[in-house]
Amino acid sequence: MKTTILIADDHEVFRHGLSSLLREREGWDVVAEAADGEEALRLAESWRPDIVILDLEMPRLSGIETTRSLKKATPESRIVVLSMYDDAYYQTRAREAGASAYVLKTEPVSALFEIIDLVLRGATFVSNSLKKDEPTALRSAMVDLRALSPRELEILRLLAEGKRTAEIAQALGLSVKSVETYRSRLMQKVGIDNVAGLVRFAIRAGLIAP
Repeated sequence: MKTTILIADDHEVFRHGLSSLLREREGWDVVAEAADGEEALRLAESWRPDIVILDLEMPRLSGIETTRSLKKATPESRIVVLSMYDDAYYQTRAREAGASAYVLKTEPVSALFEIIDLVLRGATFVSNSLKKDEPTALRSAMVDLRALSPRELEILRLLAEGKRTAEIAQALGLSVKSVETYRSRLMQKVGIDNVAGLVRFAIRAGLIAP
């Protein structure tokens, strides 16, 4: 029986190229391709594939959000998250969401094949060459923004504009303690522990002008 695979990536050329390479492997069959997380969910529920390969950064639903939903909808499918981001923060989020592997797009295809083999043999979680101790590792503003609630986004924007905690509390009709709680929560979600880092993140995310 063939191993069935679903690929989800919003870059069509990359998706088709990877699909062709995977089909060359004896015993593997790419049964479906998706351009975003929502389409991946629909196709996975129809095909129930053995392996789902997801891009971390996709429209509508990120790879993390899609992984979390797939583990509920098709728990038998094993999920491999592909990413251009080498920050170990995303590896942790992918593992916690239920992924079986996290693979950098900069790795050779042979490395992806090896990891898929490990996953098929029952590996709980595998990853490759992440810069676990590199503080300036590349991060995705798109993926991180989606983890924030509307209120957390409001507070992030005001913090990035230089507003003090008391000023934010007054502007939003919240207590100072509530603002501090929201700030702590959003810092945890985006993996940044200082206001200067939040300002840089808000600029990259387009929340404020440089």
